[in-house]
Amino acid sequence: MTIQECYKEMGGDFEGVQKRFGGVAMVEKFAIKFLSDSSFQDLEDGLKEKDAEKAFFAAHTLKGICLNLGFDAFYEVSAALTEKLRGRELTGYEADFAAVKECYEKTVAAIKAFEESN
Repeated sequence: MTIQECYKEMGGDFEGVQKRFGGVAMVEKFAIKFLSDSSFQDLEDGLKEKDAEKAFFAAHTLKGICLNLGFDAFYEVSAALTEKLRGRELTGYEADFAAVKECYEKTVAAIKAFEESN
């Protein structure tokens, strides 16, 4: 799998991120580096612990990472969750979190498939 195929599978904007990063090698490097980012785990932990501040900041961080890396589909759902949590209220976020989790799993699977094939 190429990095372009990886981005297509996850619903990302490869062309845009490649232009920002200055080449394929940088996109590959930072996409793989995403696998070690703790933002999603921090988000899950914040929600489980009923820590609205932690959950909001993790969602906000995740949104920014997705935007920078061109993970467009993932960015959209993480932005929606960030706005839901902005008031630091842990009510009515469940559907948004489910969408974030689904996109996270899809993104990680695509990156791992790319990583394993290279």
